[in-house]
Amino acid sequence: MLDFLDFSFLDALDIVLVAILIYYIYKLLKGTVAINIFIGIAFIFLIWKITQILKMEMLSNILSYLLSGGVIALIIVFQQEIRRFLLMLGSTNFSARKKLLKQFRSTSDSKLISTIDAVTQACKKMSKSKTGALIVFKRNNSLDFVKSTGDKMFIEINQPIIESVFYKNSPLHDGATLIEDNVITATRVVLPVTNENEIPERFGLRHRAAVSITEKTDAVCITVSEESGQISYIMDGNFVLFDDIEELNELLEKDLSS
Repeated sequence: MLDFLDFSFLDALDIVLVAILIYYIYKLLKGTVAINIFIGIAFIFLIWKITQILKMEMLSNILSYLLSGGVIALIIVFQQEIRRFLLMLGSTNFSARKKLLKQFRSTSDSKLISTIDAVTQACKKMSKSKTGALIVFKRNNSLDFVKSTGDKMFIEINQPIIESVFYKNSPLHDGATLIEDNVITATRVVLPVTNENEIPERFGLRHRAAVSITEKTDAVCITVSEESGQISYIMDGNFVLFDDIEELNELLEKDLSS
């Protein structure tokens, strides 16, 4: 009757590994529409296991066929998330970067906060003058495949620099500006443009390019609309809402520190 209490080390290890896997999947999907689908699938799986324990054969068989037959559909639905997950697993410099961050955490955090503040304050000023801008922050995934389309740079970041890059008469204002490790590493970068029909028509090519690059990689983007002056924050192919510049700073600090 109490056979389930016969608990071995391998059982404990199995539970820990599954918990880690679920945690990273949740972390990958958090803030996206796909998280709702994932929760729905997890709920159906839980019901299926309960019906197996209770020996409810008919319902158990129906749910089993539903889960097994939906694998292909899940691959189609989660194709962007699966791509990002595989890119995260294949990141070669992840462990080295973690060690470096542990050694110089305080200095790095201070530099990151300074960079974020310079960028957002510049965006706030460009918003008032309706100066268009597209800024890409690299995280873990390599952006070399788009960096090669622009002009490679190595510029320390401050507010006047950001404003001068996107000044309408500047030769550097076209395309995206790429920021890596708190330094501008490329300007006039050409990003792939998504054909996603769900993006409202009021958003132009800058926003579509930002959605596309954040779908294909784990980068995050800030855009300034030259039509409305609206500042947008895009992550995982989705527009992240915020109330003011202070909240945007907090979002960027949290996402770029992870």
